[in-house]
Amino acid sequence: MTRVFLVDDHEIVRHGIAQLLNAEPGLEIVGEAAGVREALVRIPAVRPDVAVLDVHLPDGSGIDLCRSIRSDHPDIRCLILTGYDDDAASVAAVMAGASGHVLKNIRNRNLIDAIHRVSRGENLISRDLAERVRRSIADQPASSDAPAGDLTLRESQVLQLITDGLTNRQIGEHLGLAEKTVKNYVSGLLTKLGMQRRTQVAAYGAARRAGPSST
Repeated sequence: MTRVFLVDDHEIVRHGIAQLLNAEPGLEIVGEAAGVREALVRIPAVRPDVAVLDVHLPDGSGIDLCRSIRSDHPDIRCLILTGYDDDAASVAAVMAGASGHVLKNIRNRNLIDAIHRVSRGENLISRDLAERVRRSIADQPASSDAPAGDLTLRESQVLQLITDGLTNRQIGEHLGLAEKTVKNYVSGLLTKLGMQRRTQVAAYGAARRAGPSST
C-alpha cells in the first residue's frame, strides 16, 4: 500500500484528489495540510511514501517544502502539482529533489499512474527537462575544478543511491560501509560536483539518468 500525503491550500482540491486516490487499489491518503508549516509538522508524524505538493501555498512554496522534506526524509518522494506550465518551476522542482512536476489539469488516470511510478522510485523527468536541469546546474558557481564526470566507482554508486532516495544509513547497508564513511563520500561528491545540498546531487543524478547519455 502506497501512503500519500496531500498539501494544497484549496480544501475542495484536496478532497477531490483524496477521494480519487482512496478509490484506487494500492493507494491510501494518510494526511492532508493546507500550508508549509502544517505539512512540516504532520508529514514526519505519518511518514508517507509520496507527498503531493501544490507549488503555491499561503505561507511559502511547495518547492521549498519539497526541499525540506527531501533533506530531512530522503525516503519520502515528492510530486509537485501546479496549475500552470512553467519551465522555471519545472527546473526548480527537480533541483529541490522532486520526482516529478505535473499540471493540475492532468487526467485522473495519469495522476494515479504518476503517483504509482514515483512510489516505485521512478523520476518523471523528460529528456528536455533533464537537459534544462543540467544547464542550470552547470551555470551555478562551482566550488571545485574537478570535472563532474570524474567520479570514482564508489562515488558513482553513492550518487546513484542518493538519486534513488536512500539515506546515508541505507546506502551504508547497501554497500557494506559505515554510515560515517558514506557521509564522507557524500561530502566528497558535493565538493567534486560543486554543489552545496544533497538535493542538488539527487537532481543531478536524476537528470543524468533521464538524459540521452550520461555526459
